[in-house]
Amino acid sequence: MNTPSAALPVIVIGSGIAGLTTALALAPRKVLLITKAGLGQQTSSAWAQGGIAAAVGPDDSAELHLSDTLAAGDGLVDEEAARFILTRAADAIHWLERQGAQFDRTSDGEFSLGLEAAHCRRRIVHASGDASGASVVNALIRQVLDTPSITVMAGAQAQRLTVAEGRVVGVEIAAGGSTETLLGSAVVLATGGIGGLYEATTNPTGNFGQGIALAARAGAALADMEFVQFHPTALASPRTPLALISEAVRGEGAQLRNERGERFMADVPGAELAPRDVVARAISAEIARGGRVFLDARPTLGNRFAARFPSITALCQDAGIDPAREAIPVRPAVHYHMGGVATDLAGRTRVEGLWAVGEVAATGLHGANRLASNSLLEATVMGLAAAKDIARTTPHPAPAYLEPVEPRRVAPPDASLRALVSRSLGVLRHEAGLKQAINQLRPLALAQGSDAALVALTIAAFALERRESRGAHARTDFPQTSDQPTRQFLTLPEIIERTRAVENAPLPLTA
Repeated sequence: MNTPSAALPVIVIGSGIAGLTTALALAPRKVLLITKAGLGQQTSSAWAQGGIAAAVGPDDSAELHLSDTLAAGDGLVDEEAARFILTRAADAIHWLERQGAQFDRTSDGEFSLGLEAAHCRRRIVHASGDASGASVVNALIRQVLDTPSITVMAGAQAQRLTVAEGRVVGVEIAAGGSTETLLGSAVVLATGGIGGLYEATTNPTGNFGQGIALAARAGAALADMEFVQFHPTALASPRTPLALISEAVRGEGAQLRNERGERFMADVPGAELAPRDVVARAISAEIARGGRVFLDARPTLGNRFAARFPSITALCQDAGIDPAREAIPVRPAVHYHMGGVATDLAGRTRVEGLWAVGEVAATGLHGANRLASNSLLEATVMGLAAAKDIARTTPHPAPAYLEPVEPRRVAPPDASLRALVSRSLGVLRHEAGLKQAINQLRPLALAQGSDAALVALTIAAFALERRESRGAHARTDFPQTSDQPTRQFLTLPEIIERTRAVENAPLPLTA
């Protein structure tokens, strides 16, 4: 433990857009980039179809973008955080271009801008049509591999954050059948979302909130954990995870119809381009009554579908569907988590030495319901902000001694846990289901040490506390929206204490 602190690398865990951006922006400072799969694999960033929301059009402004973000967030957007991130959108796009990202442009050289739900302007900057995420991730990967200050450790699973003297000083990883502790001058979580906790998700199934569990066990505060966004239009097929039919398809005029041919969103404000929570609940209601839902792009796109959406066309064809000639069967699926590790606008958590960026973090930008394509923007802006903050932070001396700890093994959620989470923490929630989930999850999280159960328990605890319906959190027993919107912040000890009485309470009898 005699390594000089200045010689220790910054440890970045995760290789989506947030992690790659942070690592690149820290150059020439030494960075150890840890990823449990290959670079950019098992990351939602690479699967993002729509693009990046940025007010770069001649008829647009950051204020209009802010107004749309506030409306979609249903009263819980942190306006300071939103303004900080949205006003840096153009700079983020230009930074990505300098890293080699090539965004689609019109014949006169301007950005080709798409329209997505709840945006009042065309402001979605995209690349390679509907393969924006993959295009940007691949450009950043090329830069990372060409940056001498960045060392990549692939195939390594973060098991536990190492804490000494009240601050995070490293991470315990499992790789190649053994475990070891790696020390760092700072640790950045960029581990993505929680979709792997659910049966129906558009996320990589290996993403089940590991970063949230790491941070919570290290003492960080969590925020907004109850807000899980269901994308309204995943391709209804046996595929796991489900393929996404981007909101941009509806932005081009595709309509939602049920099996009777009825356009059931026609009379809803915004129709097919209403906020995601509204559309997801409407589709869920159609399916709950035994119906089916289809996205019909034939009248507006027809034979042009493949040129505008080549990746989606391939996904549909894999399922035996020709979107130019057939309506696409769709259903809601978990797509994004608005909650996560509470951070400030430098990506700092409430634990010294620990930063969090991207979907694992909760800056307050998304409120109760993320506005489409704000996620990759946040990942880029906050990756740059965290790198800037870390670069000007004086490293602490390396710890002289670390307490020995038992190695831990992180296991993905099994089928029974995913079924429980899907049943109790889905699009519609109620008290009995939430309490039943807490009863079953608490012993798994505490006695058995399951990280997946721990993350699910935090979602259930936050959801039980929020006795209203707001944004992506809908309760059948509290359908009204409170007139006093408040974000929730809880630490793991607080969550354990608040769920203790629920676990010990008798469950209501059911027929």
